[in-house]
Amino acid sequence: MNKQNFMLTFSALCVAINLVLGTTIQMLKIPLIFLDTLGTIFGAVLLGPFYGAIIGLLTNVIQGILTNPKDIPFALVNVAIGLIVGFIARKYKFDLKAALVTGLILSVTAPLIGTPIAIWIYGGLTGGGTDFLFLWLVKSGQEIFTAAFLPRIVGNLVDKIASAILVSLLIAKLPRNLLTKVNNPFYSQEAS
Repeated sequence: MNKQNFMLTFSALCVAINLVLGTTIQMLKIPLIFLDTLGTIFGAVLLGPFYGAIIGLLTNVIQGILTNPKDIPFALVNVAIGLIVGFIARKYKFDLKAALVTGLILSVTAPLIGTPIAIWIYGGLTGGGTDFLFLWLVKSGQEIFTAAFLPRIVGNLVDKIASAILVSLLIAKLPRNLLTKVNNPFYSQEAS
């Protein structure tokens, strides 16, 4: 398989990872964990920001078509995650330290992008696990942005850090011959 075909196949696998893990975690109703961007992070680290953004976009569009159209506007969040992780992974090797810092950055960035979408399109209620806390904060006098942002940042702190660390641990276990086909110089040169 040539490099281009590998990258397209790997991208499709990353979209599937997002869809399967995100749907499974949602069905199990595990609090503070989503894992719906793990594939985006994985693809962005190994293939770069462009592929990461495409993986994120396709994940939300496909999820929206298959199960919940409310997921489609949040594609902007997943695209941003792919771009941010991809650019970071081009500058720094995605080890545990880089994964932790990246997870922290994503923990703030994702809710900063997602909160205005949730408010503008859905009035802050998205049918997720954070709706109860959102309503409680609104009733206690918080501004709508604060009430929508705070629950999202708490969940994202756990989820995005965990997802980034899982990806760094997974990459460390990948066979070196597989890494010759990726689009990240830290790994493709190391594998040679």
